[in-house]
Amino acid sequence: MARVSPFMIAPPVIFACLAVLFYVGMQRGDPNALPSVFVGKSAPPLPHEPLEGRVLLTDADLRDGEITIVNFWASWCPPCRAEHPQLKALTDEGLRVAGVNFKDTADQASGYLQDEGDPFFALAFDPKGSTAIDWGVTAPPETFIVDGDGTVLFRFAGPLVGSDYEQRFRPALDKALAK
Repeated sequence: MARVSPFMIAPPVIFACLAVLFYVGMQRGDPNALPSVFVGKSAPPLPHEPLEGRVLLTDADLRDGEITIVNFWASWCPPCRAEHPQLKALTDEGLRVAGVNFKDTADQASGYLQDEGDPFFALAFDPKGSTAIDWGVTAPPETFIVDGDGTVLFRFAGPLVGSDYEQRFRPALDKALAK
């Protein structure tokens, strides 16, 4: 009887193990969803630094009884630029869109809003990005839906564009508004 070498058995066994591992990984929930430790909890503090010529976003704005969309953005961020028309459309719908500009310069942020339009009813300026860290922001843009009592209801990582916006963000927003 011929003896089978372990080197002949190892590749198919390794392949089978990897195939099972990949299959199990694909069966998880939404791979694009990033959990937020703040969902269901009070919104973290906001920066106290204003962007010159803009209304300062305050903690009181997040606790005044109205749903607020809080968008973390930067002028140097291409996905932030891609979602900017959607932020303006949300404002045109009469929704409260607030901004937190971070890791940016005041001149670039102000120039961008002057050139492209300002969708924010209030804006906070976080040049060092420390507030973004407090909110758990991993990269711009990220958007949060905050209930009128300051509770974070939803976190959306990435630009508010396309089917991801329509299938994930908009239903969460509509649900929050229906409360």
